[in-house]
Amino acid sequence: MKHEFYDVKVGKRVTAEVTEKVTYGAKGNERYAFRGKTADGRNLTAFVKKADWEKANI
Repeated sequence: MKHEFYDVKVGKRVTAEVTEKVTYGAKGNERYAFRGKTADGRNLTAFVKKADWEKANI
């Protein structure tokens, strides 16, 4: 699955393959995110809505 991430180093949005779904925060106060990698191997994180996170098949 592909997703759009903001690449801080180049200062623009890039499309990359989602490598995993992760959650951040304490139980009851979670934030949902997709993780990906750039072509040169840097990590990318994009926070998403819970509904988008749940329906993604990763």
